[in-house]
Amino acid sequence: MALYFYHAFAKDGKKVSGSVDATSVQGVKEQLQIQGLFPITITAGTLEKRQPWWKRIFSRGVSVKDKILFTKQLSILLKSGIPLLQALELLVDHFTGSLKDMLVTIKDDLKEGMSFADALKKYPRTFDMIYVQLVRAGEASGKLELVLERLTSYMERRAAVAKRIKKALQNPLMQLGVSIIVVAVLLIFVVPGMVENFASNDRQLPTPTRILIGISSFFTHYYLLIIGFIIAATFSLRYWRSTPSGKLAIDRFILRIPIIGYFAKIQAVVQFSYTLGILIESGVNLAEALDIVCSIVGNKVLADALNEARDKIIKQGRIAQYLKQTNIFPPIAIYLIQTGEQSGQLDFMLLTVAKNYEEDLSELSDSLAAKMGPILLLVMAVVVGFIVIAIMLPMTQSAELAAG
Repeated sequence: MALYFYHAFAKDGKKVSGSVDATSVQGVKEQLQIQGLFPITITAGTLEKRQPWWKRIFSRGVSVKDKILFTKQLSILLKSGIPLLQALELLVDHFTGSLKDMLVTIKDDLKEGMSFADALKKYPRTFDMIYVQLVRAGEASGKLELVLERLTSYMERRAAVAKRIKKALQNPLMQLGVSIIVVAVLLIFVVPGMVENFASNDRQLPTPTRILIGISSFFTHYYLLIIGFIIAATFSLRYWRSTPSGKLAIDRFILRIPIIGYFAKIQAVVQFSYTLGILIESGVNLAEALDIVCSIVGNKVLADALNEARDKIIKQGRIAQYLKQTNIFPPIAIYLIQTGEQSGQLDFMLLTVAKNYEEDLSELSDSLAAKMGPILLLVMAVVVGFIVIAIMLPMTQSAELAAG
């Protein structure tokens, strides 16, 4: 069977489109006739052929929630003794959109003799290298259902951390947005009117008022230039970051920022430890596991340090010793990993390190987010207070002169 895409007319004359899993074009026509549809075009292909290139660029793809649900349900079905192919057939009707089309194609690939891991590998945007390699290890060891269960836990933990950080930053970011809007309204609408009121006065304006008028005049007269500069700087920075030298320089600068640099290091520790622990636990050999782990670390400086350690680890087999030389892993993490090497429980200790520092990272992010709110309110109060004082000073002087 193969995946076919169709455009057809419904009985009410509306044009509809969709996909059908069938053995031939004739089989597609028969299914559409049963549904009361009159086919216009029927084409065979994969998900990538379904959409034009400009839609694929802006496509959001499969959500993390759907990916977790698929992995969890597939693990449950396999544990129940249902064969992989039959389990996929059962899951096809439980999903819609991109994931459904992927599952139909993956199912057909399995029927043609392709391994599950190779079928998933065709969709790197949805099933990343870790996912594919773990599935490959599960197929080789005959423990695919256990690997999928571990994958589900891994993805749920990552999604929970991301959601927690996003929720923690939500209020501070909203406060920052409100602050920017308030300041912009004052500078664009209030201050110019104030300038007109004081334009007829020959006396010298107070220094805070002159500063405020200068800032307001700059923004109102050169706002197009400012917007253009911001857009150009953003695109230039993104392009520079896409180059090896630019990414290295930016990532090195990030590591030097006190709090953000610490976050980047601990995040690398969590990614490295948790992923390597899962891969080793699933039966992936150390060299291949290290290749996968080093490729997912986002910071170029940290990735280079881990890659250098990786080469030494593969040659001599001592993980803790060379991880210590990277200056990334905290002493406690090194001690736990070394204990795991000596006791033969390296995978367990790596997962323990990841869990401990993941909890520390979450607690620290919550604490910082809680402190950001008052800090932003204080900054907003200072800025708005300065604007109010700059506006009120000339009025106060005028009142004093009138009274005198």
